[in-house]
Amino acid sequence: MNFPWGHQRRFNSYPDYMRKLFGSRVQKLTLDAGFTCPNRDGTKGVGGCTFCLNDAFNPSYCVSQKPVTRQIKEGISFHEKRYRRASKYLAYFQAFSNTHAPVEHLSELFNEALRVEGVVGLVIGTRPDCMDDKKLALLKELSERCYVVVEYGIESVYNKTLERVNRCHTFEDAAEAIRKTADKGIHVGGHVIFGLPGESRAEMLKSAEILSALPLNSIKFHQLQLFKGTAMEQEYKEKPGDFLLFSEDEYLGFMLEYIELLNPEFVVERIAGETPPRYAVMRPWGPRYDQILVKFEKLLEERNSWQGKRYGE
Repeated sequence: MNFPWGHQRRFNSYPDYMRKLFGSRVQKLTLDAGFTCPNRDGTKGVGGCTFCLNDAFNPSYCVSQKPVTRQIKEGISFHEKRYRRASKYLAYFQAFSNTHAPVEHLSELFNEALRVEGVVGLVIGTRPDCMDDKKLALLKELSERCYVVVEYGIESVYNKTLERVNRCHTFEDAAEAIRKTADKGIHVGGHVIFGLPGESRAEMLKSAEILSALPLNSIKFHQLQLFKGTAMEQEYKEKPGDFLLFSEDEYLGFMLEYIELLNPEFVVERIAGETPPRYAVMRPWGPRYDQILVKFEKLLEERNSWQGKRYGE
């Protein structure tokens, strides 16, 4: 069967998209440039998102006290042992909100990263309320020189959920930032979490239609992961009935339904997250992400399912 994204996988996969774009494997290098968030530093709130624990997904070389150049070089050494085919890299400003600073400081950091040999672009994780016209102008200028993606934390399309998890912005804020960024010709990514407290399975599925109407280039999905020491861990202890925590098989079945409703033009970066066991409140799923992905693709084939099969219904 021929799919609109030009390969035989049953969803518009990120690795295939990147190989088509660059002609070879491209590896992200996670960076911590010392940012914070407006819902942490008092700009809009304190405490941060109730689910957030950055240490749970930062690799060992990713330490904010190290200069960006050093983190990148150590990251390249780290990944050369694991992915010998990678020769091109994206500097992934991931930790916290990576546009929550004056534009002059952002320019210094982003250009420093691009000066490292092998770095062919930037992925900038941020929040919709940490973007303005000056920052968009900088990112547009950079995008004319290299590959640039702004990855917005959307997390949920429901304001009741965003308020409950202390995001301190609305879904409308996210939609507006995504549209403004896309209007500048900059690639836009989104991040969504399934299983946040108070959301039903039907509401989560409905979000596919809402998100599909946005001008996103790529999207990343994670199941809710409960981390030790977070406010959400305590909330779960007090109100476990408010949470829909998927088992692995339940989640893959849900994702099959979800991806059928999703805009087939979206590049899917991830369908699930991984939890380091030492940070997990509950025992995490057993397989690694690549094994979960193999299982998901087998399920799609068995049920003759694919991304966008029911899009627009």
